[in-house]
Amino acid sequence: QVQLVESGGGLVQAGGSLRLSCAASGRTFSSYAMAWFRQNPGKEREFVAAIRWGAGTTYYADSVKGRFTISRDSTKNMVYLQMNSLKPEDTAVYYCAGRFAGPGINLRTTDYTYWGQGTQVTVSS
Repeated sequence: QVQLVESGGGLVQAGGSLRLSCAASGRTFSSYAMAWFRQNPGKEREFVAAIRWGAGTTYYADSVKGRFTISRDSTKNMVYLQMNSLKPEDTAVYYCAGRFAGPGINLRTTDYTYWGQGTQVTVSS
């Protein structure tokens, strides 16, 4: 069974940085799309970033473009989200997600199949 486990969340001051990690296991992810989402209680889940595992092509929400970087390490089956220049508005539970994805899949809007448990990121002003 596919499992995704996030780590790396915490409390950081505005302007600071955090690196989130997602450990992916259970299968080969060469044909997968991997993504990061975030959500606060009572709010809609928000797309943050995505990557095609095989090609390494990346996609970002406008709100994080230029500040966040998604990457993957194929030898370790790890997905990362490097978050720089953090703002209080970035405060949320961050989730790692994945799905099998062919070339026609829109990584920003597609439904993801597998989800991690989430890791809390809190940015203080």
